[in-house]
Amino acid sequence: MNQKFSFFTEEQWQTEKENFSKNMKPLFSAKKNETFVIAEENSIQCLIGLGTNPESFDIQAIASKFSYDFRKKIQTENTLLEVKGLNDIQIEYVVKGLYLGTYTYPFKAEHPLFNTEFNLIINSISEEKLSDLKLKAQAVCEGQFACMEWLNKPQNFKRVPHISGFLNEIAEKYNFKQTVFDRKKSEEIGLGAFLSVNQGSSQEAAFTILEYQSENEEAKTVGLVGKCVLFDTGGISIKGSENLHYMKSDMGGATAVIGTLIAAAEMKLPVNIIAILPITDNAISNTAYIPSDVIKAYNGKTIEVLNTDAEGRMTLADGLSYLSKNYKTDALIDLATLTGSSVRMFGYTCGAYFSNNENLKKSLETSGDKTNQRLWNLPLWDIWKDDFKSDVADFKNISSKPFGDCIVAGKFLEQFIEGHPNWAHLDIAGVAFGNVQYMKEKGATGYGVQLLLDFLENF
Repeated sequence: MNQKFSFFTEEQWQTEKENFSKNMKPLFSAKKNETFVIAEENSIQCLIGLGTNPESFDIQAIASKFSYDFRKKIQTENTLLEVKGLNDIQIEYVVKGLYLGTYTYPFKAEHPLFNTEFNLIINSISEEKLSDLKLKAQAVCEGQFACMEWLNKPQNFKRVPHISGFLNEIAEKYNFKQTVFDRKKSEEIGLGAFLSVNQGSSQEAAFTILEYQSENEEAKTVGLVGKCVLFDTGGISIKGSENLHYMKSDMGGATAVIGTLIAAAEMKLPVNIIAILPITDNAISNTAYIPSDVIKAYNGKTIEVLNTDAEGRMTLADGLSYLSKNYKTDALIDLATLTGSSVRMFGYTCGAYFSNNENLKKSLETSGDKTNQRLWNLPLWDIWKDDFKSDVADFKNISSKPFGDCIVAGKFLEQFIEGHPNWAHLDIAGVAFGNVQYMKEKGATGYGVQLLLDFLENF
């Protein structure tokens, strides 16, 4: 049986509808997410509406929804993909959306559409170009699926040995240079802020560095730091029990970085990436760090702990300062599911971000708008630094004021970038984990992978 997927904008449908029977014309108008199935003896044709003047990310979302809704009916051969009136970029988003829609949890290695030999019905793009678009879409999906899978895993399936084993696998597969500091080595080199969080854990510390080297000798280098708290109890400042199971998602910054690394390697992007993942959980035990502790970070600054649930900025502080002190990068970006403050401010609409460089701000916002993984800029005014001054250390790890915590966290992290002139901090707490089509409850959205890839492609 032959299959045909036909995507139409409302404008295109007005031109094409004369080629279809009069009986179905009133039933399909190509509105956004509208689907109409024409079943005949040896063929099935699905008409999918794109609405009026759709953005590329709208096209991706529509294709993804169609692919997910029809995932059990899609076959892997004799498939025609009809896209008319769209440009190359929009067609890329159609293909990407079709692939992304095949994701289900638990992850299944065989995705039908990955093996589908699409025959494209369109004159404006060659088969060679379509093949390139498919390979790129698959690369993005390999990264985004890895991001989503690791964020979705239950806590007991993503303990330190599990994720370290996975990172070993991708390091070998993609020829990443890998360095891992365990608890003893971390102590030797002075990763005190990271170790303060890990000291209450029964699990070994794994301060992990992955390096992707481009074949381009003139490639720029981007440093990425991803918060990798595998599960966050809040520590001694323990969280409430309501929705505590969602704290398996507190490694959303790290999974975005991991997914980006995989996709960048698959795409052979002409940019070097240095990625740091300070891997630990935030546990409760008789050895856990407690409020009033004073900790020395990697860069020698001291931190008074007022709240052990502000653990993300502790691990990121050492990740940022270690990367800044030991590597030369043209841009430095950290990502973290860091504060409830950013969620209360923006809900599930966008990430909060902070940067000390106007060009970097514009680049990230452009990529965010293009991919619909949006960001909104917040200030780094020095006045916020007064809110975390300490009487007994250089800084407190939180402000005592009941507002602006995401800004305080960003300003806190700025103290550990060692004067890097091109840095951005992305607080993605509200967007990394949320309502998704493949789960009844909340799940990983894949936020950050496409944003970072687009940024890297244009850096």
